[in-house]
Amino acid sequence: MSEDHTHVQEFFGARAAGWDRKFPDDGPAFGTAVAGLGLRSGDRVLDAGCGTGRALAPLRAAVGPSGTVLGADLTPQMLAAARRAGRAAEGALLLADVARLPLRDGSLDAVFTAGLVTHLPSPGPNLRELARVVRPGGRLALFHPIGRAALAVRQGRVLTPQDLRAEPVLGPLLAGSGWEMTSYADEDDRFMALAVRHS
Repeated sequence: MSEDHTHVQEFFGARAAGWDRKFPDDGPAFGTAVAGLGLRSGDRVLDAGCGTGRALAPLRAAVGPSGTVLGADLTPQMLAAARRAGRAAEGALLLADVARLPLRDGSLDAVFTAGLVTHLPSPGPNLRELARVVRPGGRLALFHPIGRAALAVRQGRVLTPQDLRAEPVLGPLLAGSGWEMTSYADEDDRFMALAVRHS
C-alpha cells in the first residue's frame, strides 16, 4: 500500500466512529446532490469513497429495488460505521481502492463521490479508473456539502487558483480522464460538478 493510501486510511480511520455526529446536518444536501445526478430506476451506481455511507439511502431511492448500489471505501473503519448505521441494507459495501476497482469495464451507469477528489493520490489516473467502470454516456458527480471557500476557512487555509476543484483546473483534468464536465456549482453550502463519460 502506498504512503498516500496509508495516510488516507489513518486520517479517516481515526475519525470514522464520530464522522456522522460531526456533520449531522449534511443529510438533505446528499439527497439534493443525488437528485442532480439524474439516476433512473434500474440504474447501477457506485458511491466511490463512500465513507459511512450517507449517500447510500438516496442512491437506493433513486435507482429503486431493481437498481444496483455499491459503496466502495479504502478505510475499514468507515465501512464498519456504515454497517453500524444500517446502511449496508441500501447497497453492497466493498473494501476497495478507487484506483483499482474490482468492477468490469462499463458496468455502471453512474458514479457519485462526496469529498473524494481532493483525497485522490493521483487524480488523473484515479478519475480515469472511475471512467473505466462507467458506460459511455454514464455520469459522474463530484460533490461536497460545503463550497470551496467555506471549506478553506473551516480548514484554516487559503484558497488558491491551483485548487484541484477550481473550475479552470477541474474541467481539463476531467477532460483528460475520459469525462466531459457538464455543470459546475461552487456555493457556500455545496460544491457540485457533474460530468458525462466520453463515448
